[in-house]
Amino acid sequence: MSLQDDKLVDWIEFEAVREQLGANFARILRYFSEDGIKSVEAIEQAMHEKVTVALIVPAHTLKGEALQFCARPLSALAEKIEMSARHLVEIQQTPEELIPEAARLRPLFEETMTVLEKATNPLVQRRQTDDDQAVANQTFGRL
Repeated sequence: MSLQDDKLVDWIEFEAVREQLGANFARILRYFSEDGIKSVEAIEQAMHEKVTVALIVPAHTLKGEALQFCARPLSALAEKIEMSARHLVEIQQTPEELIPEAARLRPLFEETMTVLEKATNPLVQRRQTDDDQAVANQTFGRL
């Protein structure tokens, strides 16, 4: 796990959640992945169409689900979009000021899902270990 991975997910809390969810963990993580993609797409569509109110529900959903898996940076970004959109609805403004946040959302979501997948999928972990061993063998052969 890299330092960057530690910034994306609070692994100590994540392991506690994993233990708490038990057999349901993999299914709920899959739901998070599927729902997260839908939320990101809905936010991008709302930004494209400049419909501020359409940002609120998907950002709220993504915020809560990311927090459930201890993905604090993703949750915080979704919360910023949600709360800013609520304010913009109140003052009847379009969401152009949220373009920088919306632009960061998909890459952060994808990066977060990648580290969660690495941490939870034994096949990914195994493949990474095999690749690491191949690099080690190549390095040793050069010595």
